[in-house]
Amino acid sequence: MKRLVKIDWRTPNVQRWLLVVVLGVLVVTLLGTLIYLAGRLEADQLQRQVEAEIEDVGKDLRTHLAGDVKALQAGMLRRPTLSQWQHEADVFLAQQREILRLEWLDENLHRKAQMDTPYRRSLGDDEAQIEALKEMTQACNRARQVGAAAYSPSYFVPQEDGLGTEMMAMCWPLKEHGHLVGFLVARYGLADILADLTARKLARTEQLALTDADGTRLAVSGTAQRGVRLFSAQKTLELPGNTMVLHLDSWQGTPDFVPNFLTALVTLLSLALVGVMVMLVRDTRRRLSAERELGEALAFRKAMEDSLVTGLRARDLQGQITYVNPAFCEMVGFTVEELRTQINTPPYWPDHLVAEYRQVQQQRISTQGSAREGFEAVFKRKSGEQFPVLVVEAPLINAAGEQTGWMSAVLDLSEKRRIEELSRATQERLQATARLATVGEMASLLSHELNQPLAAISSYANGSINLLKAGLMTDETAADVAGDLQMALSRIAEQSERAGRVIKSVNDFVRRRKQQREQVGAQELLAAILPLVNLQARKLSVRVVTELSPQLPKVICDRTMVEQVLLNLARNAMQAMEEIPVAQRILKIQARRIEIFDADAPTKTQLVWRVVDQGLGISEEVAERLFTPFFTTKSEGMGLGLSLCRTVAEQHGGSLEFEQNSPQGSVFIFTLPLAPT
Repeated sequence: MKRLVKIDWRTPNVQRWLLVVVLGVLVVTLLGTLIYLAGRLEADQLQRQVEAEIEDVGKDLRTHLAGDVKALQAGMLRRPTLSQWQHEADVFLAQQREILRLEWLDENLHRKAQMDTPYRRSLGDDEAQIEALKEMTQACNRARQVGAAAYSPSYFVPQEDGLGTEMMAMCWPLKEHGHLVGFLVARYGLADILADLTARKLARTEQLALTDADGTRLAVSGTAQRGVRLFSAQKTLELPGNTMVLHLDSWQGTPDFVPNFLTALVTLLSLALVGVMVMLVRDTRRRLSAERELGEALAFRKAMEDSLVTGLRARDLQGQITYVNPAFCEMVGFTVEELRTQINTPPYWPDHLVAEYRQVQQQRISTQGSAREGFEAVFKRKSGEQFPVLVVEAPLINAAGEQTGWMSAVLDLSEKRRIEELSRATQERLQATARLATVGEMASLLSHELNQPLAAISSYANGSINLLKAGLMTDETAADVAGDLQMALSRIAEQSERAGRVIKSVNDFVRRRKQQREQVGAQELLAAILPLVNLQARKLSVRVVTELSPQLPKVICDRTMVEQVLLNLARNAMQAMEEIPVAQRILKIQARRIEIFDADAPTKTQLVWRVVDQGLGISEEVAERLFTPFFTTKSEGMGLGLSLCRTVAEQHGGSLEFEQNSPQGSVFIFTLPLAPT
């Protein structure tokens, strides 16, 4: 008994051989189909060619017959005599071989004259040809009715040699002043029409025939062949009074497929199939490996894009959005479909900025730059809330090196702006706290400073009262007493004004207000803090020296904050000189204008403040942490003064640095940009 072999179709080898067999069957089927379709295509082309030829023959035949009518009409319009007409008819018949006879008849169809073609023997007398006479009479009667040329049905005319020919008569009515005066008859030989008009256009393998409507063959041109393919076409030839059918037969060979060529083609295709199969297996393996790697790369990229908090947006060269990641959709609140369906105006553009953004987009499209650019903008969420964003845009380049659009990375700056605002508010509170701490330290100085003007006011007031109580006011002393009282009151006014200035300077320094930048001169800034600086300088026995360059330009700044920076730097400088002899305690506050030159940037002009002390200086360990918040070398200090001072300088576009003074001490340099002229 034979054992049945069970085939496992899931094994790779079986699947591979099955694929080879299927491909082989498909190739054989494809070759057979191609051969069949090629034959059909050639046959269709030949058939269309035959149909086009029969159309051309019909058009040429109608055109030639119409030309004969016009030529005959032109000859009769000159009203020739019989002799002239016979001469012209003889010339015309020599040119038109298909016309066998021309006849001139009167209105009663009696012959006035006739001329036969020089290429054929005489057709005989029509009186003996009853059929021909009847057909001609029928054509002339029709011409009389329609007033135009008419054709008779075909008729057979026997010849003397026992043969005959199929003929057709054309009758044209002759009129003078609207009255019928006769007829002009042209007799055509149908065989001559085919021979003279169309035979020269036919190929050797074609045959043209004229038949009646019932299929009776009237005339034939060309020879028939046997044993080859036949292509036929027919065309109805409708003439006034006569309808015939043009029939064209074309004999063509079989489609030009050489058996040796087919054999070689199949062999080459078989060998190519084997090679293709081998390459297909290798290509399939490489393709599967590449698809697996590509799938992993796409999955990794998709996971990475979905995990980003940065919005990604791709646009084509027309500005249409082609891709957005989930972070961008979450940022603006719109879905991917809503973003892609908006063509001209993205839904996240604020209404009042649409025109500006559209203009920027058009400029971007027209330039098609290759540089990476970043700019800030304002977007709108689906809820209508507007928020600031940072857009970093770079061109999208395809594998051919051509730019296809732009890729944008969009960062939501709302949280950053909130943190900056919170930081600014915190810094303002810290600055206010520092100012209050400064006022606390100055409280004792203020009491001492105010005691002097108050004591002077009290002394002058008591003296004036005592002078009035003494009764020394007489006529002789009135002028002297009045002068003393006037001097005392002037002193009281001066001292009270002095006390008011001290209190006002402290009040202005402590008072907290909104940031408001204005143009302020260097002299005004120094004059605002100088009373407070002098107050502490008298307590610490420090001599204050101010050096301001003439005609210093103004700066744009927050006046209170800049005054606090200068006051803090001056107080720190005076406190740094507590351990040196009194004679050496000199504080210098300098202001001058400098220009900074940079080969890669325009020249910058700044106002530079220099606060110079003669103290013991700053060690390298302290210098490294000098501007660190909450770092201080004072037991009662908070460690915020210099940190806040540097922040204020940077917020104004300037800087705060320090350097060692020579021979001893420190120099703090505070720069501010100048106001535009």
